[in-house]
Amino acid sequence: MREKSKSCPSIQLAAVTDTDFAEKGNATMAMSNDVAVSDGSQYLAADTYCPPVQSVPLFDIQRQMAPLRSEIDAAISSVFDSGQFVLGPEVKTLESKIAVFCQSNFAVGCASGSDALLLALMAAEIGAGDEVIVPSYTFFSTASAVTRVGAKVVFADIEPTTFNIDPTDVARRITKQTKAIIPVHLFGQCADMNQLCDIARGNDLLMIEDAAQAIGAEYQGRRAGALGDMGCFSFYPTKNLGGPGDGGILTCSDERWSDRVSLLRGHGMRPRYYHQAIGVNSRLDSLQAAVLNVKL
Repeated sequence: MREKSKSCPSIQLAAVTDTDFAEKGNATMAMSNDVAVSDGSQYLAADTYCPPVQSVPLFDIQRQMAPLRSEIDAAISSVFDSGQFVLGPEVKTLESKIAVFCQSNFAVGCASGSDALLLALMAAEIGAGDEVIVPSYTFFSTASAVTRVGAKVVFADIEPTTFNIDPTDVARRITKQTKAIIPVHLFGQCADMNQLCDIARGNDLLMIEDAAQAIGAEYQGRRAGALGDMGCFSFYPTKNLGGPGDGGILTCSDERWSDRVSLLRGHGMRPRYYHQAIGVNSRLDSLQAAVLNVKL
């Protein structure tokens, strides 16, 4: 007798010889609930048989990193040799590469994709009394960034075919207090940016792309992160371009946004120990940038 599967209670299985299997034939087997499993054995099942299930991981970071391991090790060693662990030359290189890759003029590294959203809102001086429209189907940080600056989150419905924010519902939810729209390019598929940008321009609203899952995605020949005023990306290990820890970057084509975000990510400090604004500590470290440069 074959042992019962722990995940399938009340299952009775009886072994069948090859001769019995041949004599019964497939038609009889089907009628009597006989089961043939992939290892070549056949069984008679009084109930349903659950064959062993092989676990398939949703994400395998080792498989992703393995082909680049020697290059990654060399890049990390270079950072240790330089001793420049925060906003070092590797970060500047990554910012330049991402700006080109995303077809934007500037890119500013920060500590996470969540912080990229927060910095975008801070740079635009959005706060108490303001409203920001976000999709009702998205990760928590899209809305929490709005709450952290003191503004009101306004959820817009999504399109049933793409699950991206619905421009028609966005237009309905605009008020005198609305200051920005944050479309999310969900699962790498860009939102309907033509309609959304028309709505934003017509109402003098800021367009901040949440492109955490969409680096490299294109919309009518243009890359995510260059479709609105600012684009926010995540380098969390499971993202499209993932590092060995937390990290993020903000893209833009207007130098004023780049300059302001660069100031705010380092406590508003410029020059050193002279603080021009109240910012946050959200700097991209060089180890993350070194690995990302290899992968990019």
